[in-house]
Amino acid sequence: MYKKESHKVRGFEVCKNYLNKNINLPVRKTRCSVGYDIEAAEDIEIPSIWKTVFSNFKNFLTGNGVSEKILPTLIPTGLKAYFGEDEILVLANKSSFPIKKGLVMSNSIGIIESDYYENETNDGHLMFSYYNIFPKSLIIKKGEVVGQAYFQKFLIADNDNATGIRKGGFGSTN
Repeated sequence: MYKKESHKVRGFEVCKNYLNKNINLPVRKTRCSVGYDIEAAEDIEIPSIWKTVFSNFKNFLTGNGVSEKILPTLIPTGLKAYFGEDEILVLANKSSFPIKKGLVMSNSIGIIESDYYENETNDGHLMFSYYNIFPKSLIIKKGEVVGQAYFQKFLIADNDNATGIRKGGFGSTN
């Protein structure tokens, strides 16, 4: 279980490494909004996947067996989230991003568990993982909304007996 003050139920905080970098806490834009809009913590370039695709194709045609992996770009938010053990935080793409910016999340949605908060590897830093499917690289500016997050309850099975303890950050539970 993560450490949380008794009066805190769920919310967002700025990560330790971003305390002096003017990070805005997420907000819902309307009273009926489900998701909290999350902003980029810094400027970041998201390269087009097509550069790698065409480079790999060229290498194939010329007999050069070298092939690069098409990797997603992680967009730092400078944020972490705290919430109950029977809840998750879902990170989701903005509905307009695939059409307007060519951005698709590499993992469809991000699922954040409560024990990710303040983990020893990365302090629970929330990041969005995107592919750029448009033909040109894209620059995301600091403060630009890069996705949304929403809290949700979840259920466990009768025979559940999980006892593991999270030690690391992103991808640490294999």
